[in-house]
Amino acid sequence: MNPVEFKDLPGLVGQETGVSDWLEITQDRVNKFAEATGDHQWIHVDVERANREMGGPIAHGYLTLSLLPFLGGGLLPVKGVTRGINYGSDKVRFVNMVRVGKRVRLRQKLIGVEPKAGGVQIRNECTIEIEGEDKPACIAETLSLLYGA
Repeated sequence: MNPVEFKDLPGLVGQETGVSDWLEITQDRVNKFAEATGDHQWIHVDVERANREMGGPIAHGYLTLSLLPFLGGGLLPVKGVTRGINYGSDKVRFVNMVRVGKRVRLRQKLIGVEPKAGGVQIRNECTIEIEGEDKPACIAETLSLLYGA
């Protein structure tokens, strides 16, 4: 999407604001996430057992969710923003497993803009899709605060 003016955000409500590039989920990324969070459940990090019992290891749901800032970077460039702050997430659902080796991408839709705390709160519907699969990995509503000059 082309950069938009801060003041024009409300007019974009209801529109898809972009689709990211694909990102491969590697075992190395999963292992690093396990180290960072302390979540070493075998379904994520024991490749041999996961291959034997469930067809391969899967990414942590929260790893998938944590990719939103990376995948969403640049999808909705806004001119005149002095700072942006993550404000939270609503209605997060992990609806499909992401197997190691699969590629994911973000499809984002702006679903709300309202004044808040001297700026605007934007609400995005974020769908993390899995290449080659009909069912997405994650659907979440995210909230951000943007402040203009």
